Amino acid sequence: MQSQINPTVVMTEKFEMVAKTFQGLEGVLADELRSLGAENVTEGVRMVSFDGDKELMYRANFCLRTALRVLKPFYKFRSTDADDLYEQVKRYDWSSVMKVGQTFAIDSTTNGEEFRHSRFVTYRVKDAIADYFMDHEGRRPSIRVTNPDIRLDVHINGDQVTLSLDSSGDPLYKRGWRVAQTDAPINEVLAAGIIRLSGWDGQCDLVDPMCGSGTFLVEAALIACNINPGVFRQEYAFQKWEDYDADLFDTIYNDDSQEREFEHKIYGSDIDAKAIAISRANAKAAGVMKYIELERRDLAEIEQAPEHGYLITNPPYDQRLRLEDAEAFYGMIGSKLKHVFRGYHAWIIGYNREHYDKIGLRASVHYPLFNGSLECELREYVIFDGKYEDMRSRGESIKNEDFHGSEDRRNLVRREFKETFAREEGDESIEHRPRQERRDERRQHRDGDRPHFKRDGDRQRRDGDKPHYGRRDGDRPRRHDGDRPPYRRDDDRPHRDGGERRKPSFTPGQGPTLGADKEVPIIHGRRKSWKRRDLPEDGEQ
Repeated sequence: MQSQINPTVVMTEKFEMVAKTFQGLEGVLADELRSLGAENVTEGVRMVSFDGDKELMYRANFCLRTALRVLKPFYKFRSTDADDLYEQVKRYDWSSVMKVGQTFAIDSTTNGEEFRHSRFVTYRVKDAIADYFMDHEGRRPSIRVTNPDIRLDVHINGDQVTLSLDSSGDPLYKRGWRVAQTDAPINEVLAAGIIRLSGWDGQCDLVDPMCGSGTFLVEAALIACNINPGVFRQEYAFQKWEDYDADLFDTIYNDDSQEREFEHKIYGSDIDAKAIAISRANAKAAGVMKYIELERRDLAEIEQAPEHGYLITNPPYDQRLRLEDAEAFYGMIGSKLKHVFRGYHAWIIGYNREHYDKIGLRASVHYPLFNGSLECELREYVIFDGKYEDMRSRGESIKNEDFHGSEDRRNLVRREFKETFAREEGDESIEHRPRQERRDERRQHRDGDRPHFKRDGDRQRRDGDKPHYGRRDGDRPRRHDGDRPPYRRDDDRPHRDGGERRKPSFTPGQGPTLGADKEVPIIHGRRKSWKRRDLPEDGEQ
């Protein structure tokens, strides 16, 4: 079934939009959209769909900190092969989207059996658009990868095809304030999402002792002062559309009524002097240098920190940035957290779980996140100010329940992450059900593959309701002699009256014999253990 929407209609009416983000930040992005007034906000995998008008589309591009792109779907249909895809795309009225003299670019994402190669999909869609204009106007528009007039997004999930206009242009993580960067910098959108997940809102100090190019520092200052990230951008794709309302966007751009003053400090340090210079240049370009203090210092040299703040950092993963001794490095991080950053909420994003183990602290929160192609994890460590025994004696809580600190919340986040990832891969087998229900299903599946003998619940102990796992008379019928395996008889057994013992042996189908130097299996319920049994000496009973 085809669904066509004219993208040039009067935009006072509300329409569907999609904001893309990193996997793991969908909830943060949904909250941002609701704060802007979006309706019908629905979280997906690496995206959030919502409804709004033209003004909201402009605000979403200008204000969202955790969005990569804002798309406007205009054509939906089903297709099962490349030829049908070409025909249905060519059938659309492309003169309502673009003019033959304009340039365009296509970005494709595919997930399904029929369309496995996104580049091939891009070629077929491009050919269909070009052939449409050849048939109707006798010439075809040009493709331009860099700075095109119109950006199109093609998303295929199974046989569902969605064509959208990209209203953002360059990805929204390209804020415009970064003038230089170190090796392996963290993405601006991911950094802002981590700060949002941590709950830091500018009401206390923030420290990044491995600041690199200063991404966390700048994004935190923008959040603390409520400065919109789009204020540094030079251009958006929607500014090239025919229905672009320059006055409306100027009103949004010049509105600084929500900005506020930041009364605390953001501290950044790094062992590399070049990184400090780059961080200073980026902070100045963003206009937030007055809120940031920078110092060249190794983490191992830090002996004191401001009281009761937040620590948010992205240490080297020993991937692109190599470490001489990764285990010792992460052990030093744990030591500094315990002895220097007391009273802090420390948030660390890492890649290797073995490195996390070397920190030596128990995390109160685990957030699965993707840093590029690396499946990472964001963890929070609540560092208590004082000794653990003193806090217990005062009756203070040792758990962080203020922000996502409970065990239930941690399990909920991990379960939602796995469920959304499974839906993306087309696997519907992962779902949340009560633990007892899943346990019963496993037991039923396990017991269904073997004969059922009476066990749990078939016979109760006399001293209570606890089930008896060992066999008793009546639990199963005894075999007749003809049904038994040929165990050795009297003539095979060792003589106890001084005769020579036969060498213990094992014959297939017969089982092991008892011997003074052999270990035989002893069955305890369903588990097997091995225990040495010594036969009685000759003449003993």
